[in-house]
Amino acid sequence: MASLFVIRGKDQGKRFDLADHPLTIGRDSSNDLKLDDTEVSRRHAQLRRLDEGYEVVDLGSSNGSFVNSNSIEQHELRSGDRIQLGRTLLIFTAGGNDDATSASDLAVDIVGGEPFDAGSRIVQSISHLDSAPTFDGGPSESPWLARARSNLQVMYGTALAVSHTLDIDQLAERILELIFEWVESDRGCIMLVDQETDELTPAVRRDRGRGGDSENIVISRTILDYVMANNEGVLTSNAREDARFDAAGSIVNLGVREAICVPMRGRYGVVGVIYIDTFTPPGNTIQGKAANRFREDHLKLMVAIGHQAALAIEDTSYYSAMVQAERLAAIGQTIAMLSHHIKNILQGIRGGSYLIEEGLKNEKPNIVAKGWGIVDKNQEKISNLVMDMLTFSKERDPIMEPADVNAVVGDVVELMVQRAKELSVELIWQPDGKMPQLQFDSDAMHRAVLNVITNAIDACEDVEHAVVTVSSHYDAPHALARIVVADNGTGIEDEDLRKIFSVFESRKGSRGTGLGLSVSQKILREHDGDIRVESELGVGSQFHMEFPAAPAEPEGGAPSESGETMAGS
Repeated sequence: MASLFVIRGKDQGKRFDLADHPLTIGRDSSNDLKLDDTEVSRRHAQLRRLDEGYEVVDLGSSNGSFVNSNSIEQHELRSGDRIQLGRTLLIFTAGGNDDATSASDLAVDIVGGEPFDAGSRIVQSISHLDSAPTFDGGPSESPWLARARSNLQVMYGTALAVSHTLDIDQLAERILELIFEWVESDRGCIMLVDQETDELTPAVRRDRGRGGDSENIVISRTILDYVMANNEGVLTSNAREDARFDAAGSIVNLGVREAICVPMRGRYGVVGVIYIDTFTPPGNTIQGKAANRFREDHLKLMVAIGHQAALAIEDTSYYSAMVQAERLAAIGQTIAMLSHHIKNILQGIRGGSYLIEEGLKNEKPNIVAKGWGIVDKNQEKISNLVMDMLTFSKERDPIMEPADVNAVVGDVVELMVQRAKELSVELIWQPDGKMPQLQFDSDAMHRAVLNVITNAIDACEDVEHAVVTVSSHYDAPHALARIVVADNGTGIEDEDLRKIFSVFESRKGSRGTGLGLSVSQKILREHDGDIRVESELGVGSQFHMEFPAAPAEPEGGAPSESGETMAGS
């Protein structure tokens, strides 16, 4: 499906799916696509479906509509086009193409299934970390070739720097570091455009310390205004004689002798500027005529570096927008799922309350008791839901205390006997009599085992001669404690088996929250353990909960001798 994705503006991270009917875009709530942007008109533009794609039409907006930085009244969109409305920048993505060439039609075959003999065919191998072009031109190398080689190495270093970080501040710091290694500048600064105000904001600075003000660096507004207005890099080697700059302006008064300032222009516009200069503090006298340090090839390479850095910053911003979109989607899914389950629980409570009210009116204690049973069951449901939410949402270290695995699991089995009876499921508990006292979080493990046993009992609903067997095992050679929950229920399909531990994945319909197994897995992993599952359709499932068997202190605690069997039928 075709879509618009917001990569800049207050709605950053939002994705709008497009439909076959016309859609209006604007800041008014009556629009199909509402933007939170004061510079967007109430009804700014319209998206219309064409035979093969979409077009955007400006609806007489105050500030105009732009596609790929060009003002438009009507424009047919292609995948990747950038739509600018006010301060909001959107990317148009076309839907899937049924006529696209499939992999099988590309006439490319992968052959050979025998083990590859690495020594027989590979002549040389190298990683991208070792592939920087380094060669010595020798004493006879021409100055032009030496500069070209140096420029190539700088650009390669820049490419590596921008590909190794998603942190914009770290990226800017590394870019300035490379520039200072390459050119004899006294001061440098990278400034980025603030998305809210469109003003340049310092991101990182560098000072070589040649008598410059180490406490503060002042950037010439004259140069910044020129670069941003004309979208071109500038080199000035004598500010007093440069006709582009006012001799009474800031560049002269600040003691700047030479300066280079280049725009950081990416795919979608200018994201900032890179500025370097040579500096003599006002009042200091220069003996003789100082040699120029900056040349035209410095300016050209700085423009290339600015473009490379801008692309990296845009990619980082796009990645951040994608993460934000996924976060918003996850929040929306969470709210929708929890609202659904809470609504079902509240309906149960209302039904039970109605029975209690009717029973009290008509003085029928049996109806009151029935209503209270429904209310009590739903109170337990909402309590379990809240506990699962708290357990899953918090990153926590387990409280490791001496505890008895058999006692903890036995308590869970005892709690579930009544539920097993209601569903005509036989519940069997087989503890390992040699299980020693161990160090683990008994409350958390209680919750993990409870969720797995609850799932096993529910999986046996409507199964004849249903049996759920819970057993504990002490694996001394591997220093593991293992709790196994086995059922003869319906089993789990291979497709579902791969995602049963995913959040909000449930095969119980409206009765399941999709949190139980995720919470159990999280608890086991907090104990440096895990859950394994084996299942066969129509036969049943086995869940193996394993965690390191850390002996309780002091060692030598008496093992549990509990060995009774509980059954509910």
